[in-house]
Amino acid sequence: MTKNSTSSTTSTWTGMVPVDDTALAVTDTGGPGVPVVYLNGQFATQGYWRRVLAELGTQWRHITYDERARGRSKRSADYSFAAAVRDVDAVLAARGVDRAVVVGWSYGAFVGAHWASRNPQRAMGAVLVDGAFPYDWLDEAMEQRIRKLFRRLGLFLPLLRPTGLAPRMSAAQQAESNIEVGRISRERELAPVLDAITVPVRYVVASGTSFGSRGDEQERIRTSLDAVCARNPNIQIGAKVTSNHGAILRKDFRAIAHAVREVAGLDREGR
Repeated sequence: MTKNSTSSTTSTWTGMVPVDDTALAVTDTGGPGVPVVYLNGQFATQGYWRRVLAELGTQWRHITYDERARGRSKRSADYSFAAAVRDVDAVLAARGVDRAVVVGWSYGAFVGAHWASRNPQRAMGAVLVDGAFPYDWLDEAMEQRIRKLFRRLGLFLPLLRPTGLAPRMSAAQQAESNIEVGRISRERELAPVLDAITVPVRYVVASGTSFGSRGDEQERIRTSLDAVCARNPNIQIGAKVTSNHGAILRKDFRAIAHAVREVAGLDREGR
């Protein structure tokens, strides 16, 4: 690994990073390696990345954190996508990191795409794992379907929260967050963000369905990447893997780690 302009710790640091009205649970492995910040799925926690971190090894500086009201992070009055993107800056600033590779899965892929697009001097590259597809899948019927689904799930949330399997958000808040993903996914919203990216990006794409999808709709959504890659040579599909959306971090961690090495390698070769 090459040296970078980032301050580093010599050992793993775990603690809370205050931001706005909340505090985020952060883990930073420290060391002089290239910093990689991991952005979670919408209601997931930093523990989901453990296989990717193990595969990459200790020569990298891994920074993981729980989003607002997820995992060990505190509740907030703001669960918006804009807040999620701002939180990347807050975590990196708190850890003294100037430049990093961003790796995001699902919801985190949208966060990573927006952050990389807005910060070309700070993003060394981005790996987007089965997310950030510009596709108009949200309509009024889908909004109602999402609200109905989370109303049903709301019956189980009090039982799941103590186990860490559900965020400390209400069912209505979770539904609104999901609907917001549909809005930022629209081609007119996301395509300009992706077209503006000037750093190396690799998508790792799953196969099959995701939670709440029906039939082949998830595969149809993924085809939107073809036009993205055709317009922007910085963006490539690094791998299409056999596992589905929910299992990709667990089963295809090697493909994700390879993509991280690739975007960091491109950065070192003089981009």
